[in-house]
Amino acid sequence: MKQSPLRTTYAVWELTLACNLACAHCGSRAGDSRSAELSTEEALDLVRQMADAGIEEVTLIGGEAYLRPDWLTVVRAIRKAGMSCSLTTGGYGISASAARDMRAAGLQQVSVSIDGRQATHDRLRGRPGSWSACFRTLHHLREAGLPVTCNTQINRLSAPELPLIYSDIRAAGCRAWQLAMTVPMGRAADWPELLLQPPELLDLFPLLNELAAWAERDRILLYAGNNIGYYGPFERRLRAGGAIWEGCQAGVNTLGIEADGAIKGCPSLPTAAYSGGNIRQRSLRQILSSAPELNMNSGQGTAEAASHLWGFCASCDYAALCRGGCSWTAHVFFGRRGNNPYCHHRALAQQRAGRRERLVLEQRAPGAPFDHGHFAIVEEPYGAPWPDGDAMRFRAESIRWNAPAELNVIG
Repeated sequence: MKQSPLRTTYAVWELTLACNLACAHCGSRAGDSRSAELSTEEALDLVRQMADAGIEEVTLIGGEAYLRPDWLTVVRAIRKAGMSCSLTTGGYGISASAARDMRAAGLQQVSVSIDGRQATHDRLRGRPGSWSACFRTLHHLREAGLPVTCNTQINRLSAPELPLIYSDIRAAGCRAWQLAMTVPMGRAADWPELLLQPPELLDLFPLLNELAAWAERDRILLYAGNNIGYYGPFERRLRAGGAIWEGCQAGVNTLGIEADGAIKGCPSLPTAAYSGGNIRQRSLRQILSSAPELNMNSGQGTAEAASHLWGFCASCDYAALCRGGCSWTAHVFFGRRGNNPYCHHRALAQQRAGRRERLVLEQRAPGAPFDHGHFAIVEEPYGAPWPDGDAMRFRAESIRWNAPAELNVIG
């Protein structure tokens, strides 16, 4: 008999770390498969455990999930167990026949990563031709009858091109667009100049608000990721359904699964600090019910739940509700959660006080999957000269609003 479900209902499952791209912002440094990834038998047993634990929705990621030979067997098992199943992909090399096979296996939706116009996307994805391949993939998926969405990382290369990206994905028939900030984990930690600085949020968020208005007009769902916000004047427009941020949900209703069976409360969190165990040693139900790493967000809305906050976040009026925003973002900047520099409310408050913050790399990342370095926060007068040599700085005047008359997309 199926036991009563636990609190977690959504799982993001890294099926393999193998990848055919080399993305500059890849937090897991994907490329080669892990040395001890789950066997087919173990993966199918995990599907049964997820259904028993009350998981309702599974998103498959990598690396590239479709590079694992048995991945459609896993998709079929997920659907047979009564869970919904989607895929997030870099979109390189998915043929028309592969798209039809995905549809036949029961896959219900595919999100393809688009991180700029052609030159920017290919640069960030580390492979020439990857942009064109993405739009071929979107065409193949739509022809196979699969709903398609897109996701984009926001950084100093992609931010100026966001209006043009929107035009491209609208033309490609995408139903939704998820946005997330690039943060210094994995390969992105090796390229700190790619990352937006907190004062640049003051030019970014009016742009996001305008894009959200376009999406409303075109009936495209614009979805702000967990490290975009918080409590600024555009919060309700950017957050799905007109909601506001109510704190990190890692381990509350989300779950991250790594290809070797490690379990985390969120797939983005660094493994060493946030793994609650491995399904090879304990059942998923046992890990969900007892691992302290998966219970770090218990007591939502209480003063105790905000006891880990420090820096600006500790004194913020939204502290008990927000709890420092995205735990992943804070941790990969500072080595611990509880003080999130990517906050619109915070940047506005600093501006009103005549201050601004800059993030300065103090220690580089060691070069392992899900690793990070260490940054310091420098506080300075708002009108102080910007540091010399920062050629990638993002400003409102950097934004490229006008798309060419003919969009170079396929399908």
